[in-house]
Amino acid sequence: MNDQSLINKVAASGIITLDLEDLYPQGERIVFDLAPLLWQGIALKESDLRTFVKEHDWSRYANAYVAVHCSVDAIIPTWAYMLVATHLQPVAAFITQGDAEQLERAIFTRFIHDLDTAPYSGGRVVVKGCSALPVPLNAYVELGTRLLPVVKSLMFGEPCSTVPLYKAPKQ
Repeated sequence: MNDQSLINKVAASGIITLDLEDLYPQGERIVFDLAPLLWQGIALKESDLRTFVKEHDWSRYANAYVAVHCSVDAIIPTWAYMLVATHLQPVAAFITQGDAEQLERAIFTRFIHDLDTAPYSGGRVVVKGCSALPVPLNAYVELGTRLLPVVKSLMFGEPCSTVPLYKAPKQ
């Protein structure tokens, strides 16, 4: 058998591989913890927080993905998260509330929501399963629901070994 007789059936199948690692937003992740700002470790005082946000150097959050969080059980009014976010908004790339895991989930939710599905329209799409980066489980669920209305078929895994998930009804 010569090299010209070898046919790459996966390449010839027309399957489109979508790797969530390719969508992984690059940038620093920072969790802004309100705990160090607490009065006696239990509550947040408005005057202290207002002084802090006025004097704090917000430039260190430039282009970062930031989650506002309190790592201890304390009395934190809702407006406090909003106040911090108003100071982060001019510099940060993305802001949400939560811990590091919730930050990753929120980042992927946003990017999958904004994903242009046109390249996958009518396609046979396989969502790559292995990831070296910390892609949260919700990203796979949300990607599937985002692609379902446009794809001919949806699979999970690798093009040579897939788990079929959906096949559009014949029209």
